[in-house]
Amino acid sequence: MGMRSKQTIVLMDDSEMTLEATRSTLEARGFDVHAAANLQQLERKLAGVRPDLFVLDVQMPEMFGDDVAQVLREVRKFNVPIVLFSDIDDEALQQRGRDAGAQACVSKRAGLSGLVARVEALLGGP
Repeated sequence: MGMRSKQTIVLMDDSEMTLEATRSTLEARGFDVHAAANLQQLERKLAGVRPDLFVLDVQMPEMFGDDVAQVLREVRKFNVPIVLFSDIDDEALQQRGRDAGAQACVSKRAGLSGLVARVEALLGGP
């Protein structure tokens, strides 16, 4: 059976610590992960990769993740799943996810295992 190419995830979070932890966890699950800490880095990543899924933090200094999600969808025309990963209150997170057209919202309280489970469900495993 031929090796399927790795699925690509673009990750955006303004916390370097969260970015590193999330990236290494997803890489360990066999995904190709590109991390961005700000909009400029995100633009650079998108110039060179075709993501299969986005993971976006919500509370960021430059722009909220749900706003980034809307831009990716409506302006950039990315038609891939977007996951909001945030520590804001669950109800607010779900509402913002719906408004932004995100496929899933995962609370950071659910931890990286919660995020990985949701990502793998959306992508059908690496």
